[in-house]
Amino acid sequence: MNALATSLRFDEDTVWVQLVGGRVIGVPLAWFPRLLRASPEQRLRFEISGGGQGSHWDELDEDISVAGLLAGRGDVTRAMAAAA
Repeated sequence: MNALATSLRFDEDTVWVQLVGGRVIGVPLAWFPRLLRASPEQRLRFEISGGGQGSHWDELDEDISVAGLLAGRGDVTRAMAAAA
């Protein structure tokens, strides 16, 4: 089953992702340092990308996939840089 996002919302510590079919997943903002450091207004300037496969923040240079969230993966930027 391919889970797709329909919307996102934030509270102080968590990004909440609404999925097609009604499920909601919550992920700690600490998993995504760019979102954690962003202002509440910056966090809200996102777009649902790939027909719901992810979300994108142009201003923050952040992309998050639903598949990655469901797999328990946070920001992999540092892991990729360390491997290079």
